[in-house]
Amino acid sequence: MDSIEEKIHATFANVAASLGYSEVHGRIISALMVAGRPLSLDELTKHTKYSPASISLSLDLLEIIGIIKKTKDRGDRKLYAKLDGDLIEGLRNAMILKLQKEISNTLNEFSSLKTDTKTKNAVAILEKEVRRLQEYVRRLSEVEVPKR
Repeated sequence: MDSIEEKIHATFANVAASLGYSEVHGRIISALMVAGRPLSLDELTKHTKYSPASISLSLDLLEIIGIIKKTKDRGDRKLYAKLDGDLIEGLRNAMILKLQKEISNTLNEFSSLKTDTKTKNAVAILEKEVRRLQEYVRRLSEVEVPKR
């Protein structure tokens, strides 16, 4: 069972990395899916092989994009994480946020590159295509995720 779990964790780690996020994000998601229940920070550390600090930081991002929810049990002081909401919706949000950030950074960089006429023309062509991409990403963000 351990090798199967590791393959699942590796697959989700690769998905997270392909979206421009850390592998730990994918490993947290897969650990929660495999467990089928909320996991404590200690349990996530054990399942993912990442430090508690890395797990904690990653949980913050995963909560912001709506994939997990952090909770505390009344009986103890441990922090737990559980899958929350639609996984595909959360991954979609993560992808859109990442793309929007990169597009914005690229457009900001272009403004500092317009030094001479030749450069201005080249940058103008690239900027037009990036703005086209920006519009495409905006439209993608409006597409609803299919219902389960």
